[in-house]
Amino acid sequence: MKRFIDVFLSLLLFIILFPIMVIVAMIVLVKMGKPVLFTQQRPGLHGKPFYLIKFRTMKNSVDKNGVLLSDEERLTATGRFLRKFSLDELPQLLNVIRGDMSLVGPRPLLMEYLPLYSEDQFTRHHVRPGITGWAQINGRNAIRWEEKFEMDAWYVKNHSLLVDIKILFITVKKVFKKEGVTQRNHATMEKFTGSKGVS
Repeated sequence: MKRFIDVFLSLLLFIILFPIMVIVAMIVLVKMGKPVLFTQQRPGLHGKPFYLIKFRTMKNSVDKNGVLLSDEERLTATGRFLRKFSLDELPQLLNVIRGDMSLVGPRPLLMEYLPLYSEDQFTRHHVRPGITGWAQINGRNAIRWEEKFEMDAWYVKNHSLLVDIKILFITVKKVFKKEGVTQRNHATMEKFTGSKGVS
């Protein structure tokens, strides 16, 4: 049932929001140039990698040694606007349609985090990652990693159709209120380096 709803709603939303995605793509092209889309390998169900699709929000600026600059330095004004209203996430509807993701689930993070998880934290990969999730409506990037993972584990143990519907409705409200987009003192969220005292 969850997969059927994911595909049905994602196809419907993709059709409805397609004109907006075209406009966003044109804005990104004019303001930041090519490529318009950002793709990155992320861990999905059971940690299996897939390629996440988003609208690009950062420049590819590097220092004199060829190392990417910080998120703060690369995030553009256009990118900040897209992130405030989660417009950069819209292409992930294609990830849902393909079966890489679900509309609701733990957010797909970086591949490099996989060996850093505790056994309980890794349970977030027992379900498909989502465009939105329990942690997203309870703080998004404004909460600590440990809190985020605790919420992800809660969702894995308690997810249901009613929980998913609740998350989707609250997500719409949160997007318009622009809550929890960034972490204090960070343009996005600081990197996860492992939980202290957790193995």
